[in-house]
Amino acid sequence: MDLLIELFSEEIPARMQPRARDDLRRLVTDGLVEAGLTYVSAGAFSTPRRLVLAVEGLTPQSKPVREERKGPRTDAPEKAIEGFLRATGLTLDQLERRPEKKDEAYFAIIERPGRGAPDIVAEVLESAIRNFPWPKSMRWGSGNLRWVRPLHSILCILSDEAGAQVVPLTIDDIAAGDTTRGHRFIAPDPIRVSGFDDYAAKLLRAKVMLDSAQREAAIRQEAANLAFARGWEIVPDEGLMAELAGLVEWPVPLMGVIEAKFLDLPPEVLQTSMREHQKFLSARNPKTGRIEGYVTVANIETPDHGATILHGNQRVLAARLSDAAFFWDNDLREARAGMQDWAEGLKAVTFHAKLGSQADRVERIAALAREIAPAVGADPALAEQAARVAKLDLRSAMVGEFPELQGTMGRYYAKAAGLPDAVADAASDHYSPLGPSDEVPSAPVSVAVALADKLDTLTGFWAINEKPTGSKDPFALRRAALGVIRLVLGNGARASLSAWMNTAFGAHHQAQEGKDASNQPHAPETASESLTNDEQDLLAFLHDRLKVHLRDQGIRHDIIDALLHMPGNDDLTLVVSRATALNDMLKTEDGTNLLQGLKRTNNILAQAEDKDGVEYSFGADPKYADTDQERGLFAALDAAEPAIRAAVKAEDFPAAMSAIAALRAPVDAFFEAVQVNSDNQILRRNRLNLLSRIRETGRLIADFSRIEG
Repeated sequence: MDLLIELFSEEIPARMQPRARDDLRRLVTDGLVEAGLTYVSAGAFSTPRRLVLAVEGLTPQSKPVREERKGPRTDAPEKAIEGFLRATGLTLDQLERRPEKKDEAYFAIIERPGRGAPDIVAEVLESAIRNFPWPKSMRWGSGNLRWVRPLHSILCILSDEAGAQVVPLTIDDIAAGDTTRGHRFIAPDPIRVSGFDDYAAKLLRAKVMLDSAQREAAIRQEAANLAFARGWEIVPDEGLMAELAGLVEWPVPLMGVIEAKFLDLPPEVLQTSMREHQKFLSARNPKTGRIEGYVTVANIETPDHGATILHGNQRVLAARLSDAAFFWDNDLREARAGMQDWAEGLKAVTFHAKLGSQADRVERIAALAREIAPAVGADPALAEQAARVAKLDLRSAMVGEFPELQGTMGRYYAKAAGLPDAVADAASDHYSPLGPSDEVPSAPVSVAVALADKLDTLTGFWAINEKPTGSKDPFALRRAALGVIRLVLGNGARASLSAWMNTAFGAHHQAQEGKDASNQPHAPETASESLTNDEQDLLAFLHDRLKVHLRDQGIRHDIIDALLHMPGNDDLTLVVSRATALNDMLKTEDGTNLLQGLKRTNNILAQAEDKDGVEYSFGADPKYADTDQERGLFAALDAAEPAIRAAVKAEDFPAAMSAIAALRAPVDAFFEAVQVNSDNQILRRNRLNLLSRIRETGRLIADFSRIEG
């Protein structure tokens, strides 16, 4: 049989609908399965006024259950036996006595008959409704039921070939039935349904599109058609498109035109204002690059084809854009005057109680950007200037109204102030990359300021011991760390992260000492030790983020680990170059077999050094070679070592991998023919020292002991 549930209410906020669909499906289907019913498939749907679940292939009743439980011994205390009886719901004469080792124990045989689907569905649905995890819910009237908005009706029917039956369920004063209602204005009368197909078809005739994906597709297509007719294009905005689908049951897109007096506003301002205040999609003229129109989505078809709706929207839009134009004009005047008032105003904006104001932060970022600049090909003076300008738009009226425009407006204001393009671009770009799909800045000045911004954030919160713990990361430090990694790797930057972190930590510790109420700075040794510990801990955090980043690119974590224990592990570009070459080599047959030989070498040496209490690290002499295989290995190492050293020095890591891979055959031959732990102690020591040469040759490239397999 099939189950159809509809919870019909006042408007559900669009942002809550996707999760609500998932929660309804999860709560009901999990409850049905736990109660002994099975089903074939389940689909959840939502409109602004309803949550719907359709379950196909539901079994008509649960199977009988027979459960056997062992109880206490027959001579156990009376209270223990009474507790067992209460737990099983049986009486003493219903228990069985069975031999149990040397004693005798009670056993309970509990048999539960199968239950019909209507009773189970009623029980499960009531529990789901009363315990539904809305982010916010409300109570209304005199009942105790809480829902996101007042719940008006419950449709709950089971249907099969014989017909449909209403599930007997009453919650507060709402009794389940087999009726729904269509569009609030067009088809508000009750509609009786007999199953999901009948329900969906009748709703469609009553001007309700049940599927949010269908509504979104309809909005997308009609909006594109309206824009195309004017020679425009819709500015992509997936979040708003999904939200619009959750605001209407019968989407009717309408095209409006922005008044000419507002067209000189930056397109980002127009788009943000229309999206945030009125949920309008923006329409761009590709010939001018300007946003010249919008699409609003009505919930009803009107005789005048939306003219009245558009007229009302136009009046409200004009008021909103007039505000934006006022902000824009005032901000431009301040920008052209040099933005000194904004710079002064940053002193009153707290970044963090323990890390000072935004003005304090700007000073730190400017100094750090100047230091970073040469490593990324930027002019140090421009990088410092850009860092001092990048945060000024935080004091602008436009960013005060639309915080999401920070950086975007900074570029406009920097250009209005007559600053170089590189400085203006850095004002916007220094926030990037914000996420894994965000583009990485490539302009040198932007890269310098972006790195300084993120490193200041990381070192600052490390300095005050506000680090991510578990899934908690309130200051988005994992995102900042990934941003540093992508900026370094994406631009091939070659530099020591430790040196940059040392500068940044030094600035934070100096600031903390300056605020010390006792006016007694830390002893030099203590401050230095703290600085070193912070640096090491933060570098380890960056290494962990690097492993995650490279894992997504197909490089195993153990290969990265083998290289992070080598010198230069704070030069991320160097680490990745080595890792890529090593990863490629280990995919080959020679690489795989060589790895086994190196690991065997390490194991034999470790056992011998532990047994003998010495380190075998020098003294291998070819004159003590007793076999051709030994002599061949000496010759191979003599050829490989200088080749690997030269390749590593030149950072030609593929060549270094080729050179070490050439050791595969002589190492294999050595282990097949030679007994390392010979009874002749001279031969044994020489062979162990020869293995040490193999180990040290491998260490020129990586710590192979950390590689799995």
